[in-house]
Amino acid sequence: MELQPDIDPQETQEWLDALDSVIVSAGGERAHFLLEMLIEKARRSGAYLPYSARTAYINTIPTGKEAHSPGNNAIEHRVRSYVRWNAMAMVLRANKETNVGGHIASFASAATLYDVGYNHFWRAPCETHGGDLVYVQGHSSPGVYAYAFLSGELSQDQLDNFRQEAGGNGLSSYPHPWLMPTFWQFPTVSMGLGPIMAIYQARFMKYLGSREMVNTEGRKIWAFMGDGEMDEPESLGAISLASRENLDNLIFVVNCNLQRLDGPVRGNGKIIQELEGAFRGAGWNVIKVIWGSYWDPLLAKDTKGLLQKRMMECVDGEYQNFKSRDGAYVRKYFFGKYPELLEMVANMSDDDIWRLNRGGHDPYKVYAAYAAAVKHTGQPTVILAKTIKGYGMGEAGEAQNITHQQKKMGTTSLKAFRNRFGLDIPDDKIDEVPYLTFAKDSPEFTYMEERRKALGGAFHRRKTKSESLQVPPLSAFESLLKASAKGHESSTTMAYVRILNILVKDKKIGKHVVPIVADESRTFGMEGMFRQLGIWSSVGQLYTPQDADQLMYYKEDKHGQILQEGICEAGAMSSWIAAATSYSTHGIQMIPFFIFYSMFGFQRVGDLAWAAGDMRCRGFLLGGTAGRTTLNGEGLQHEDGHSHIVASTIPNCVSYDPAFAYELAVIIQDGLRRMYQEQEDVYYYITVMNENYSHPEMPVGAEKNILRGMYLFKLGNKSSKRLRVQLLGAGAILREVIAAAEILKQEYNVDADIWGVTSFNELRREALGVMRWNMLHPTQPAKLSHVGNCLKGHKGPVVAATDYMKIYADQIREFVPGRYCVLGTDGFGRSDTREKLRHFFEVDRFYITVAALKALSEEEKISNKQVADAIKKYGIDPEKPNPAIS
Repeated sequence: MELQPDIDPQETQEWLDALDSVIVSAGGERAHFLLEMLIEKARRSGAYLPYSARTAYINTIPTGKEAHSPGNNAIEHRVRSYVRWNAMAMVLRANKETNVGGHIASFASAATLYDVGYNHFWRAPCETHGGDLVYVQGHSSPGVYAYAFLSGELSQDQLDNFRQEAGGNGLSSYPHPWLMPTFWQFPTVSMGLGPIMAIYQARFMKYLGSREMVNTEGRKIWAFMGDGEMDEPESLGAISLASRENLDNLIFVVNCNLQRLDGPVRGNGKIIQELEGAFRGAGWNVIKVIWGSYWDPLLAKDTKGLLQKRMMECVDGEYQNFKSRDGAYVRKYFFGKYPELLEMVANMSDDDIWRLNRGGHDPYKVYAAYAAAVKHTGQPTVILAKTIKGYGMGEAGEAQNITHQQKKMGTTSLKAFRNRFGLDIPDDKIDEVPYLTFAKDSPEFTYMEERRKALGGAFHRRKTKSESLQVPPLSAFESLLKASAKGHESSTTMAYVRILNILVKDKKIGKHVVPIVADESRTFGMEGMFRQLGIWSSVGQLYTPQDADQLMYYKEDKHGQILQEGICEAGAMSSWIAAATSYSTHGIQMIPFFIFYSMFGFQRVGDLAWAAGDMRCRGFLLGGTAGRTTLNGEGLQHEDGHSHIVASTIPNCVSYDPAFAYELAVIIQDGLRRMYQEQEDVYYYITVMNENYSHPEMPVGAEKNILRGMYLFKLGNKSSKRLRVQLLGAGAILREVIAAAEILKQEYNVDADIWGVTSFNELRREALGVMRWNMLHPTQPAKLSHVGNCLKGHKGPVVAATDYMKIYADQIREFVPGRYCVLGTDGFGRSDTREKLRHFFEVDRFYITVAALKALSEEEKISNKQVADAIKKYGIDPEKPNPAIS
């Protein structure tokens, strides 16, 4: 905001003198109050006062109000220097021969930010404290490994296996809990995911505290990210929620080194000022750490504000350029703009000017910011710390556009790095890039141990197990295993709600269930849970709901169990992730069920779903109103024909597409057993539909095969010598398959064995495992896949039909004996009735019948004319547009 010209400097000075008097006599808080009252009075009087959430380009905390670090700065500096070197050495050594990549510059800019946390703030879980949670900036992983190595948590062999994991005992490129399950807690290198997951983790921690599930007192969530990362929509997309929920257990630390991966973040502007405006405007407590201690004397002399003016004038591109040059350049192009500023630094050498440091590299400034953040209540805090990308790399990459890609440094640069940080490495060893360590009895190692002991112990300890839960047996869901009452129709979504109601009432696990919905609870039939369980709110319900006179009114509660996230699938998914990893982060198993429109699920939050696999999540994702043809009337962007294909790409995501209530009950009960009793690191994706129909009784003994992905729903006439086909159906289309079998029998004298396929994905995974075993054990009897075992001895061609793209069912083709025909819903969805959609996408009972007849004709069991007659009989237009491309 640009100020207007001062038309009365004398009056202005009188007001400023009055303000100074208030500050001296009554303090800054009183002065702030008076200013706010004056602003409010001016606005009520009709004055136009544009709002600006940005403050001067200086540190938020005045020098005189900084908390002082109790640590030994000399020892901490030496430890930090060793960590810097080892982080760099790890990358350089890994790339001498293997060329596996790695990053030096990001941690080089953030070393002080992490070091102060390790030494003074980050508490490990212990008897008296639940422990803090830290979301590490992904590209800074070498620095975290270097610290863990120096403190004895990692070995040199492990460091030398950085990014070399195939042979075991390696270190993952970035934070990956799947690959390092006892070390990393959160995968964060898919930029933008760390910030939003941290926000919802902090919120979930409040949820657990409100429900008295765990003691969350004093615990903090720290999330580190880069300033370039803040361009990701997920980074800033939920910051208003954090302030609205008063998440004072959340601290963001943005490493503002002014560079993205390829160059300046805001070369023509100021990223710190931009982020300050965004966060302050959203209601956060903002702490800027821009200038280091060497600037304090100059700022104290800046009585006219000229230095601050110059600081504000310079854009980030200039600040980057200053740090890629030297002191003489800074003198000429920064201070040299105004003669008064040149005079201010006249008694400083070029080296003195070059030593003017940035706040993010000053442990005193960083400590003061962290201390203020930890004490602050009522708001989340963001610390905007100004740093230099590639700090210490010198001509090899300091503040240069190419610094992010630097993976090698020459002898000259290594020597400069060594000299800059005072490291004891002789010239004849410098090119070996040796790791540096402290003797166990050294003051530095002792200091590191003492600091961590005071904070609860070693920090990098991920918990892989928690207390097992006793899940209910399948018999608890007996009502869903039986056929529907006569005349009663329901959807699998309603079956899910019935299962959920059974679980929340279970005395052993009921309180562990976390129902989550992004919105449209009523669409999914969950409104009955509003009153029963309550929607969690940190403040309860401060209003009388519009529907208070109804049985199922909207009820918010401090002890509520439902997480109603609003129209934000990414936020709801982040809440689900927080609950699905609570066994590790909070030492208690929670059972999250997140139901969403399947089209807006995996497609929209696929990156988070992949991270959930990496994070070893345990829980249930429910894709509601699933399939391409079940959500009649909604159209292209609502109808899902591919979520199961996306789910198949995640190795530990177990996915199912059930058609009947008993299938759903069997799948969920076994999922509970696997995840919460046996504590397998898998999670489930299950699709459910909103179409109402009658549900049959579960075939006797079908449970195991339902879980394997394929079971015999109905056997055709055993003794019949008529032609035979095998019909495979899944989800919404299984009932069309059943109807097609009846048409084939009544109109074409063809018997059909009907197979319910609950998961083509699981069938393929099992079959691939069998094929691999057979390849590697050539001298042993070959095994048969579950698909092969099911179809063994069953004659006739095989026809499969689903409400998903053909590739979903087609993926088991090589394991199906004999002829195999697949029908599916390729193409864009569209609005219409279910019947017309299934005919349009060629998956209804008539197309299935024609497909079966065509397969028989190809085996020369019937004539082609019979197929043509059927096409005409069922009103199928052979020349109609292909739905896959129309």
